[in-house]
Amino acid sequence: MTRPPFYELAGKRQSCRKYDKRPVEREKIEQILESARMAPSASNSQPWTLIVADDPDKVAQIAKASVSGGIPINKFAAHAPVFIVIVVEKARTITRLAGWIKEKDFAWTDLGIVAEHICLQATELELGTCMIGWFDEKKVRQILDIPSNKRVGLLITLGYPPEGYPLRKKIRKPLSEVVRYNRYK
Repeated sequence: MTRPPFYELAGKRQSCRKYDKRPVEREKIEQILESARMAPSASNSQPWTLIVADDPDKVAQIAKASVSGGIPINKFAAHAPVFIVIVVEKARTITRLAGWIKEKDFAWTDLGIVAEHICLQATELELGTCMIGWFDEKKVRQILDIPSNKRVGLLITLGYPPEGYPLRKKIRKPLSEVVRYNRYK
């Protein structure tokens, strides 16, 4: 059975935890940002600011901030040449009101959508990415001059995986475990 192009792309997208030293071309970064800009959001609020950190000193500082609290995770980030930092912005008033009524924070849902647009576009350009949620937010705000009243929602590493970087076996639950039709049970 022939798989559609999007299915193939989704199958290639994985968290990359190893990068070679090649710099990422500014044209590819711009293409990724353009695709991110097209991400849908509740009431078209677009509640995000994307900060690209490609200065080696800033990248090193952000990588260090992602290995915080004495927990030895995210050490791979020190080898990523680029970080895309997603700052959560205030959604439109109607979206915030709807979120309050429904007890949902739509801006954080939108953050996930824009993050995946970034990662899928990077994959199509043969770049690797990894979303990082564990980091010292205060340090990242200081490094990038982000106001203290803003939340840093997510860090995404970006770079070229090393030659021959394996496509990991995707252990996914079967559809029968994650899909229901017409009712939960």
